[in-house]
Amino acid sequence: MYRLLIIALICLCACKSEEAPEKVLSLAENIAYAHGYGNWKNVSEIQFTFNVDRQSKHYHRSWKWNPRTNVVTMMGKRDTITYHTNKIDSTNIKVDQGFVNDKYWALFPFQLVWDKNAYLSPPTNAESPIGNKPLNKTTLTYPETGGYTPGDAYDIFYDDDYIIREWVFRKGNATKASLTNTFENYKNFNGIKIALEHKKGDEDWNLNFTDIQIKTIL
Repeated sequence: MYRLLIIALICLCACKSEEAPEKVLSLAENIAYAHGYGNWKNVSEIQFTFNVDRQSKHYHRSWKWNPRTNVVTMMGKRDTITYHTNKIDSTNIKVDQGFVNDKYWALFPFQLVWDKNAYLSPPTNAESPIGNKPLNKTTLTYPETGGYTPGDAYDIFYDDDYIIREWVFRKGNATKASLTNTFENYKNFNGIKIALEHKKGDEDWNLNFTDIQIKTIL
């Protein structure tokens, strides 16, 4: 009986040793998964309104996107425009530029995985520019050709849980910052974590998201 037990244990250990090791996530994947990227495969539709509030002025655009069919609808005050992201022409390129911009803000952590042509630098430790807190820092740089805004760079400040807290946008990878703002007021929508507000420190400026709905196939 003891011999059978020993043989069984040996077989069990052998089976475990043959199991494939767990995949080591890249920095981009760690940040994306911390914001719910593992649940993106279940998303069938996302709706949101992109807002910018500055002093007494307000601007907004509303969107509906089916990532499975790549169909986007912009819902404006006067018009509702629907188009396919794989069929961009002169009639819808301006709308698509707006969608790409607004989606980028809403789902930026996922862009780190989606944008295969961008380069993400090794992480360092740095003080955040707005909160003046010690955080991790990495820089996302886009190639000088292709896309709507080629050559841009983003300095990303994230905590030890890989949650983005601030970023610095540098147009054309310039040395001087073009825009510095926070990522705050995170909310969970069917497993997708979105920062609802982006602020410029003490400046009266708030880029924010409202009317968020995320539908899933589950």
